[in-house]
Amino acid sequence: MAAVDAALVKQLRERTGAGMMDCKQALERYAGDLDKAAEWLRERGAAVAAKKADRAASEGMIGSYVHAGGKIGVMVEVNCETDFVARNPEFQTLVRDLAMHIAGTPTTPRYITRKEIPESVLIEARERFTEEARQTGKPDKVIAQIVQGRLDKFSAEISLMEQPFVKDPSLTIDALVTEKIAKIGERISVRRFVRYRLGEDDRHA
Repeated sequence: MAAVDAALVKQLRERTGAGMMDCKQALERYAGDLDKAAEWLRERGAAVAAKKADRAASEGMIGSYVHAGGKIGVMVEVNCETDFVARNPEFQTLVRDLAMHIAGTPTTPRYITRKEIPESVLIEARERFTEEARQTGKPDKVIAQIVQGRLDKFSAEISLMEQPFVKDPSLTIDALVTEKIAKIGERISVRRFVRYRLGEDDRHA
């Protein structure tokens, strides 16, 4: 097994947030290839998260963030399994980062996952995309493909877990949470959030 440089381990740890021993193991496995090591860590984290998906998570904390000189405010509830983890600085940092993301991301998330998007919202979007696509004069089959593509993109953009993390766009929020599950060792889930913007009647929760 190839020895790996400590600087590479540090670099992978900064990139993925994984533990030092996990980073070392990943780099040894892929002979110092950072990209492959990072991908392996993410896949392993996803497997760990899947094993914990059925566990109850009723502890946690509510984080808040006020952005843009007091014009945008966010509250987010993030759950974990134990009060011990809720007091873990790593978990608390995640909650603050999620609140900051919701406040600062260019596209305001409206739902946690795409499964929560109401059918009425999807129907309205489909009708709008179809009307716009028909103006191109393309065949119906092509229009259907265009509309489905735009609908998938729209669903991803307004779903928090599919958005690129504002502090590291190479990660989605889902990947970020999965990494923390693998590192902390408990199920972590975003339960709800609310985002207010000064002067707006609507809110997103």
